[in-house]
Parts: sequence; structure tokens; C-alpha cells
Amino acid sequence: MNKVLTFPDSLGMALSIRAKALLFHDPQSLALLEQVERIARSDATVLVIGETGTGKELIARHIHAQSGRAGPFIAVNCGAFSESLIDAELFGHEAGAFTGASQARSGWFEAANGGTLFLDEIGDLSMALQVKLLRVLQERQVVRLGSRRAVPLDVRLVAATNVDLYKAVAADRFRSDLYYRLSVATVHLPPLHARPGDILPLARHFIRLYGAKLGLDDAGLAPAAEAALLGYDWPGNIRELENVVHYALIVCRGGCIQPDDLRMGGSGHRAAAPRSIPPAVPAAPPVIPAAPVAPASALDRLETLLADLVESGEPGLFDGVEERLIRTAYSVFEQNQVQTAKALGISRNVLRTHLKRFGLIGGGQLDVGAGLALGGAGHAAL
Repeated sequence: MNKVLTFPDSLGMALSIRAKALLFHDPQSLALLEQVERIARSDATVLVIGETGTGKELIARHIHAQSGRAGPFIAVNCGAFSESLIDAELFGHEAGAFTGASQARSGWFEAANGGTLFLDEIGDLSMALQVKLLRVLQERQVVRLGSRRAVPLDVRLVAATNVDLYKAVAADRFRSDLYYRLSVATVHLPPLHARPGDILPLARHFIRLYGAKLGLDDAGLAPAAEAALLGYDWPGNIRELENVVHYALIVCRGGCIQPDDLRMGGSGHRAAAPRSIPPAVPAAPPVIPAAPVAPASALDRLETLLADLVESGEPGLFDGVEERLIRTAYSVFEQNQVQTAKALGISRNVLRTHLKRFGLIGGGQLDVGAGLALGGAGHAAL
């Protein structure tokens, strides 16, 4: 029987928040499960790397469940708090530590004492907070804001990211010492399309889950619908699969999901391999044309332009190129910080630092997209 990881009361959770089920049927997934359960038995800090919607929090919860730790599991999304709040949220504060701090409050590290703290989107932490986090991991104690008393900790940390922290270290956006401290044990969670053996079992799991809720106890997939699910790239991973199945159950007829019931994006279908057609025997030896020269990519053209600028001794080249990149991306996405940061492959906090540096925003400005992101994310899953 397939092993399935789910959240407590997963039906009570909103759709499109996170992957709510992780199933191990594909050989790659079974190997991953074995690795995770070996890691769980230690106290090593774990870094889970994977795309959005692949089930990183479910992996973290399983590590906690298999670890035997008696304390709670607490999940915190580092990208859901403003830079001014996350310090107090993680480490706690004393009364009067800042405006509005009317009473003392423990942070998430203290709340997770004896258990596991899961920090999602760890790459969004500012450099200042990275220093504090590193100190906590090294000294195994935390000092609340406004206090001088250290609180001893027995917390296992599991961090997760959907960005390449190694590249972030090379770009001076993430501390190398913190990266190596976090990645004592690293779990690479592959995207859904890379473990095709899990797609149909997961789809059937969601059919049972939502079919019971909709009164469709005998619902199933038509063979053509199964083929459509297997032929899709799933850019949104498990989270997208769940939404697709839920919608299909709502609109299908007779409890049988057909391809037309599957609302999937049009750009995610993998191209079928072309059939091999034997060539006709030529009457004369064929003339072999010269191999066409591939057109230069946009990055190749950019590299050529940069080489010209470097050779010409352009003053302030690095800052000038960086500023034009930030300005251009910010303009393309109509001053939406969330979309701009995603397109550039950096965190919103890093983007805001550049926007302030180049005078594109003031100290307290927040765009609509970022405001929605902050307003829509919960504090933590307890």
C-alpha cells in the first residue's frame, strides 16, 4: 500500500495554500522516503529544497513524527512577515521592546522547545536576521528583543526553500556560514513531473477525499483522463493536481472524469515524441546540407554587449547594469514587487533593498501584490 502524508484536518484547509498530500509510489519517491526516515532519527538540522507545491512542509512534519521528539511541531513562513515583525516573531520580545509591545511574548523558537521548528522560505530572511539565526543555531539559546537573558533551547530546525541558496551565497544574498549550518542534512524534493509514478495514485487519493465530500463515492478517471494527467508537466506540482481533481469532480457527469473536465494550463503539456518514418531510398546520394547556425539567445547577445562595455572601460559598470535590470523588471511588472522578485529569482526583501537603493520606493512603501501576499499567509501551522 502506498504511504500517504497529509495534514491534520486537510479538508478544513483552504485550497491553493500548500500541497496537502504527499504519496510515495514512484521509485524515486520511495528512495526519498527512505532517506527522510534515516535523517529523522538523528538531531541534524535539515534543509528541504523543492519547488512550490511539492510538499516541503509534509516532509518536515514526517521528520518530526519519526524523530520521537516530545515537543510540538511549529511551522513558520518567513515570507509571510514584514522585516520589522519577523525578528520579534522568531525570537520573542519583552514588554516595551518596541512601539506596541505592551506585554512580553515568547517567539516561535521558544514555543517549539523540545520539538521541531519548520522555517519555510528561509531565503527571504534579511542578512541581519541570518546573523541572529546563525547565533541561535550555534549557541542553542535565544535572547528576546529588549532582554539580556538567554533562554536555553532544545529545538530541531528544519528549513525549506524554493530558491537555489548556493547561488544566493555566491551573489552575497545569503550567508555561507548559515547555509552550511542549515544543510547538515539536505533533502531534494523533486517536482511532480519528475516522479510520474505518483501522479495517478495522488489523483485517486484526491478523488476519494473530495468524492466523499461531494457524495461521489464511486468516482473515477476515464482512461483518456489518466493519459491527460500523465502527459501534463504540472508546473504547480501537487497543489495544482489537487485543484484540478477537485474541479473535475464538481463538473464531471456520472462520476467519471473525462479529459474535458480537467482544467489544466495549456502550456504545460509535454510534446509527444515524433513517430519514426522510414525515409524513401534516394535515387542518388543525398546532398548533406551544412548544419544551420543556431540563433544567438538573448543571454548570448547580452554577454556580447557586456563584453563590449567591459572592454571600453565603462565607469560604474556593475552598479549601472544592476540598476537598469531592477528598473526594467520593476517597470515590466507594473511596480508589483512580488512578481518582480519572482521573475528575478530573488526574495522580496532583497528586491526592496535594491528598490530603496535606486530611489524607486520610499522606506515604508508596500505594493499591492506584496500586501496581498502578507495578508493571505497565516502565522503558523500548529
